[in-house]
Amino acid sequence: MSKKKKKETYRDNLNARSEEAKKVRKIVAIIILSLVVILLIGCIFGYTYIKSALNPVDPNSTEEITVDIPIGSSSSTIAKLLEENGLIKDARVFRFYTKFKNESNFQAGEYTFKPSMTLNEFIQSLKSGKVVAKPVYKVTIPEGKSIDEIAEIYAKELPFSKKEFLKQVNDPDYIKELMEEYPKILTKDILDKDIRTPLEGYLFAATYNFYEEEPSVKSVVMEMMDKTEEVLSDYTEDIEENDYSIHEIVTLASLVEKESGTKDQREQIAGVFYNRLDEGMKLQTDPTVLYALGEHKGKVLSKDLKTDSPYNTYQVDTLPVGPISNFAVSSLDAVLHPEDSDYIYFLHDDKGNIYFSETHEEHLKYKKKYIK
Repeated sequence: MSKKKKKETYRDNLNARSEEAKKVRKIVAIIILSLVVILLIGCIFGYTYIKSALNPVDPNSTEEITVDIPIGSSSSTIAKLLEENGLIKDARVFRFYTKFKNESNFQAGEYTFKPSMTLNEFIQSLKSGKVVAKPVYKVTIPEGKSIDEIAEIYAKELPFSKKEFLKQVNDPDYIKELMEEYPKILTKDILDKDIRTPLEGYLFAATYNFYEEEPSVKSVVMEMMDKTEEVLSDYTEDIEENDYSIHEIVTLASLVEKESGTKDQREQIAGVFYNRLDEGMKLQTDPTVLYALGEHKGKVLSKDLKTDSPYNTYQVDTLPVGPISNFAVSSLDAVLHPEDSDYIYFLHDDKGNIYFSETHEEHLKYKKKYIK
């Protein structure tokens, strides 16, 4: 074989090996990438599952379930009993959680638990041997209620007056204490001099159980703030991705709450509010007028729209200075996941229907047809 031929053969072999190496590297890269993707999906699924398992099975449940914990029961046995009785979502998560928290010395006995309890509540009861008794008071705070209305409800059910409740929640020193206790949700925005009541919108609507004969206003507020923090924490990522602050989101949620009933309506109205804010238009929502007036009326009059108040969205060009009521989870969800539309206007008829429109002309036609 000639020297030239040998060089060509060597070059061809070298190129062939190079191509083969490229293919190998490509296959290896694909395998590694696939493994990374699978691992990432597994991590996301695992995180989501564990996060869900750490939460109560049913936060709103009032069902009482009796569980007998035998003497000498291990953490694994207790976790299995709680799962079998529908009190926790996953026995393994409970077992690992108690190990992580270094919790042990659980007491035997007959317990009355609820699906609404958190893992920490189960742990504390089991450690102290404390059997969860029936609540002395059970108070339901509906959605869309202002601080003033909440105070009235508690005053009827609990051994303190409306005046005492309002005095406590408007005490500047107490508000600062709560801001330190709940720094993620109570920001300096609630200290705005134009805010009527700092905690307005932050006392979550739910059914609350109180086991003391004479619960204090502070203990009641703490229960409600814990619930608000729990609800908002479920939307941490959505809130961080939103262009508005947490105070503005809570404010928007209260407006959506007061303007709508169904989930679909709330998503549509939230979309309209965002569209109007983006256009630099006034929100012009009647519930803010009533809040500004400080009274309940069946109908908002033309003269009411001129009320000079940082809450009146017929006067201010942006959001009101703060929330006008508490809100339901669906209203918060709607604010964070609004319907994408070109609607700028909406109105209600006397049957609860809502009519949306993109132009003022169309809005006026609906108004003439449905508003008597």
